[in-house]
Amino acid sequence: MGWADYYRRRDALNSVIERGELAITDEFTSTGELLQALHHRWSLRLAGRVELASLAENQLAAVGAAWREAAGENLDLRRLLDEHADHPALREVTLAERRMIATAAGLADPQDGADEQAGAGAAFVAMLRNGSQRRRFLRRLVPSG
Repeated sequence: MGWADYYRRRDALNSVIERGELAITDEFTSTGELLQALHHRWSLRLAGRVELASLAENQLAAVGAAWREAAGENLDLRRLLDEHADHPALREVTLAERRMIATAAGLADPQDGADEQAGAGAAFVAMLRNGSQRRRFLRRLVPSG
């Protein structure tokens, strides 16, 4: 792929996000390909923040804040991915994201099974999405005082 292709694909992604609906274009030949490209963009927005957060003293709170910040700055992108979360093209990349979140937050170890890591990450992200549950969850995991 040359630079001209890169910029056409970038512009097509921007257009999809701005419109808020999936639309197959010349740049993306299938819904699955488009969803994977959208998830790749989300991953780029999220991964750097999570990596920095994983170095914090309180990894759990820092990774949670990193996820919320990335989601808050990319509402339309996140909404599109959430609306199509059950699409088969997103299965593996979503599981990888959940594993990354869980290990960075200290909820799972790299040697834990992939399913255990993904489950911990999924539960954590679900808590991040629900404010009151999030506070109770974090209080249980990170004692104060």
